[in-house]
Amino acid sequence: MRRLVHGAGHLRLQQPVGEDLLRYFHGGVPGLKPGDLITPSPPHVVDGCKVCEARAHGLTATTRDGKTIDPPTGRPDRVYITSDREYARYYASRYWYGDLYTVEPVGEPEASTEDPFPTWCVPAARVVSIYTRAVQLTPHQRRSLLRRWTEADRARSR
Repeated sequence: MRRLVHGAGHLRLQQPVGEDLLRYFHGGVPGLKPGDLITPSPPHVVDGCKVCEARAHGLTATTRDGKTIDPPTGRPDRVYITSDREYARYYASRYWYGDLYTVEPVGEPEASTEDPFPTWCVPAARVVSIYTRAVQLTPHQRRSLLRRWTEADRARSR
C-alpha cells in the first residue's frame, strides 16, 4: 500500500522498494497531483492539424511521398507508461506545457510492441510524483532523443 508523504516541500506517494524498484514515467496532461488516476482519453485534436484529425479517426497520416507520420496508438483503451524518462519527457513536451510524472501501474502491464523504448500499456496509472512541470525540450534534448530514437529504429529493423 502506498501512502502520501511530505519531503522537501513536495507531496508524493511513497516510492516502492526491492523488486518493485523499476520507475515508470508518463508524460502528458498538466496539473495532476500525487494520487490522481491517469485513464485512457480520446485523441487530442488541434484545429487545423491534419495529423490530429487522422489519428482521431484511427488513420495514419502520411507525407506526400508516402512516409508515415505518427501512426495512431495500437491500444486507445490503455495508458502508456515507460521506464525511459526521456521518452516520457518527449510525450509531455507534445502537450501544451505538459507535465512529466512518475507513476505506478494500475492493473497488469502489457509490453508495448509499437514503441522504440521499453513501454507498457496499462488500464490506468496512478501519479506517484511530479517529476517536471511545464516540459519544453531544449535543442540538446531534442537532438539526443532523435539520435537514440534513430539507433533504436535501426536496431529494430535488423
